[in-house]
Amino acid sequence: MKRYDVLVVGGGNAALCAAIKARQAGSSVLVLEHAPQVFRGGNSRHTRNLRVMHDGPVSTLADSYLESEFWDDLFRVTGGNTDEELARFAIRETAHVLPWMGSCGARFQPALSGTIDLRRTNAFFLGGGKALLNAYYVTAEKLGVDVLYDTEVQQLHMEGGTFRCATIRSKGFPGEVMAKTVVAASGGFQANIEWLKQHWGEAAESFIIRGTPYAKGRVLKNLLDQGSMPVGDPKQCHSVAVDARAPRFDGGIVTRLDCIPFSIVVGSDGQRFYDEGEDAWPKRYAIWGLLIAHRHDQIAYSISDAKSMDLFMPSVFPPLKAQSLAELAKKLGLNVASVEKTVREYNAAVKPGTFNSRVLDDCGTQGLTPPKSHWARPIDTPPFFGYPLRPGITFTYFGVRVNQEARVVMVDGRPATNVFAAGEIMAGNILGRGYLAGIGMAIGTVFGLIAGREAAKVANS
Repeated sequence: MKRYDVLVVGGGNAALCAAIKARQAGSSVLVLEHAPQVFRGGNSRHTRNLRVMHDGPVSTLADSYLESEFWDDLFRVTGGNTDEELARFAIRETAHVLPWMGSCGARFQPALSGTIDLRRTNAFFLGGGKALLNAYYVTAEKLGVDVLYDTEVQQLHMEGGTFRCATIRSKGFPGEVMAKTVVAASGGFQANIEWLKQHWGEAAESFIIRGTPYAKGRVLKNLLDQGSMPVGDPKQCHSVAVDARAPRFDGGIVTRLDCIPFSIVVGSDGQRFYDEGEDAWPKRYAIWGLLIAHRHDQIAYSISDAKSMDLFMPSVFPPLKAQSLAELAKKLGLNVASVEKTVREYNAAVKPGTFNSRVLDDCGTQGLTPPKSHWARPIDTPPFFGYPLRPGITFTYFGVRVNQEARVVMVDGRPATNVFAAGEIMAGNILGRGYLAGIGMAIGTVFGLIAGREAAKVANS
């Protein structure tokens, strides 16, 4: 194989942004995608949008979404567990990505309706993440980027902070790739159940991995073993409530359940355990996976009535339906008396208010623990509906530290000579915990572009 200027490990959004940007800078580029071609794109193919800062109407986005508001939203969901300097830098950089994306074939559409209302803050891809990735691959191939599918990186060989070559297995055959620089954009370790069990114990056996099954964390572990500085908590991740009937891997966005703000959620004991209306759904939907993961049996159930079923996008699986709460409890496998008592106490605590599904309304509860702060209405209109919920892990936040050049930082604080990282493998720099809808694709796009640009600079110097 020829020697490349830039080797990109991974095949999702961050990887393709890096590959295209490096090729546009005149570098020869090879992309190694672990998945076969039909499943290329990593978690990015399951996405729908990215969050962008803008000071006025742009593309399909109305009004403005300034740095101060973006930062406040991010600070709130992370509880301040973020690198503020790097986060603010990334936020500012999002303001410049839409024109470049459009030049590479990305097309946008008005925001979708449903529980997650993002029409002002997030740009939605026409055709979703898969269409976006297909456009990027077409662009990359036209530019002359080489792509190898069914190719897993076995090891990145480094000396100190300098990359030398990569050992690979491509379509079952061993090989070696020589390159002047490398961009690690291979995701987290969420599909590695044994690694998850090191931190979660046997609870990880109940997790549903809603994204790609190829994110095993091999490159991440390899970088850490060779002296890259770790960042983040191995137990923190993007984790949402998904339908418990979803497949173990790769179910994608259609398995996510957005019914929670307009329902109550109970554990297997039939009792509520958290405020379902705590905040706007885009800022709270990604806490529910971890909440359920911390339950002793990693399962919960949403219960709602006929008033709420048109307010959210349903799962690909239909809800369980019953004409009475007792019948629904039986179908969910819950104790009837416990469910009826929980609903009775909840209904009695609901305060009169003006219901509005799009804002933080004044429909809350009084004297109830835990409270429901918004969108609280009595569950009293048959038929009644229920969904079983499991934790759905999208990606882990434990990764490698980077600087503003997307350069991997070594444990001694020095930046690596020619090793860069982008996407989920470094998202923990900004996402210490929590999640903000569209921030993952924003991080991947921003740092993918930077990594490609900076890798090309090093390779061409």
